[in-house]
Amino acid sequence: MFALTRSFIPRHLASRSLHVAAAPSSTTAALQLIRQQPSQYVVASFVGRKYILTPRDLLTVPHLRDVKVGDILELDQIHELGSREYTLRGNPVIPPSTVKVKATVVEHTKGSMEYIFKKKRRKGYRKTIQHKQPYTRLRIGDIEIPVEQPVEASSSS
Repeated sequence: MFALTRSFIPRHLASRSLHVAAAPSSTTAALQLIRQQPSQYVVASFVGRKYILTPRDLLTVPHLRDVKVGDILELDQIHELGSREYTLRGNPVIPPSTVKVKATVVEHTKGSMEYIFKKKRRKGYRKTIQHKQPYTRLRIGDIEIPVEQPVEASSSS
């Protein structure tokens, strides 16, 4: 279901024989390896596009109408979870119970002024249209990788 790969080996070291750790046997073991790394990232789909996100990133997306400043959104379409040495990819997405990433709406803003010039030759028709595209800015929170609790067998008496 998931594929864990060893990544970020520089090209000049790739041809040399390196001691590469064996791939973990389960998803839980893979998540434990990624959790131990100092920093993580996720590749998540948001508003139809994929973004590489790390904690405390500021993400600018097209305007979201249904949210207000201060609202907290949960990203549920996570395609990849990784760290400097390991990557866990979902097929097609990692289940939301495995990784939790939250984003806080920081502001609704507009981009720079855009000018659109229209003209028809030899007709005297010239028109300039100006507009600013609206955007929503999000602050990415911590990447939470919950620790799975071992299931205890309940005895019926």
